[in-house]
Amino acid sequence: MGSVATWPSQAENWLDARGKGAWIVAMILGFIVFWPIGLALLAYMIWSKRMCSSNKGHRKQARHRRMRHGLTSTGNQAFDSYKAETLRRLEEEQEAFESFLQRLREAKDKAEFDQFMDQRAERRDEDEAETEGAMRRRDDEGRDTGPITI
Repeated sequence: MGSVATWPSQAENWLDARGKGAWIVAMILGFIVFWPIGLALLAYMIWSKRMCSSNKGHRKQARHRRMRHGLTSTGNQAFDSYKAETLRRLEEEQEAFESFLQRLREAKDKAEFDQFMDQRAERRDEDEAETEGAMRRRDDEGRDTGPITI
């Protein structure tokens, strides 16, 4: 009985967590399944001002509360020092990992650039060989008779 009585509030919280789009989809599905359900959802959304207000501010406030809660003291000195040390270590690991990713990106970029330059040099060498071959004098039978002098 308890789960049946709480499912509307659970559904409301679930839809709130997903934003206005979820409410709109639920309303449209309500209209498709049985039109009074869609109408009831529309009336509820208008009455509760779900469509007029922005949830962005609410989400920012919730995130700020979570962050602030992580920095507050629990009253247990040993746990607070452990928590502070763990957070510091995690921040160091995050910085090290971000630095690693940056070096990885730079190495990949350098490898791609080096490959491009090698291919460019090969093409230039091929073009020079073709140009040099085309700039040679040929006799009537197509035999090479030496470079063309200008």
